[in-house]
Amino acid sequence: MNKKFNFCIVDDDDIYQFTIKKTIKHFDLAKNIVSFNDGEEALNFILENLNEDKELPDVILLDINMPIMDGFQFMEEYVKIKPKMGKNITIYMVSSSIDDADIEKTKRISEISDYIVKPIQETQLKSIIEKLHNVENME
Repeated sequence: MNKKFNFCIVDDDDIYQFTIKKTIKHFDLAKNIVSFNDGEEALNFILENLNEDKELPDVILLDINMPIMDGFQFMEEYVKIKPKMGKNITIYMVSSSIDDADIEKTKRISEISDYIVKPIQETQLKSIIEKLHNVENME
C-alpha cells in the first residue's frame, strides 16, 4: 500500500485545511494536495485540467457549507462534467453538519462515496486510502 494519490480539499475553513494537509502528509499518503476555499474554485480547476488525468485529484474531500458555491452546488456541476473526464474521482462529503437532511441529501448523490463528520479520524483516512487501492487493483 505505498502508492500515493492526488488529494483535493474543498473547504473554506483554513484551520481544517491546514490540519488535514498535515495529517495526509504525516501518513505520507499524497502525491499532491491542492486546496480550494469554495466549490467554484475547485470546479474551475477540474475544468482547466479535464484532459490532464495526472493533474486531476484521485480523491476530493468536499465541505458542504462554503461561500460562492457550496458542496451540493459543486456536485450538481460535477455530475454534468463527469462524462467528459477520463479519470474516476472518489468524492467524500466532509462536514461538521450532523443534520439528517444533509446526510440524506448526500446519500442520494451516487457520485459521493460517503459522508464523514469532521474532524476526519486517522482510521477514516486510512480507510479512504485502502478503498482507493482496492478500486485501483480492480481496474
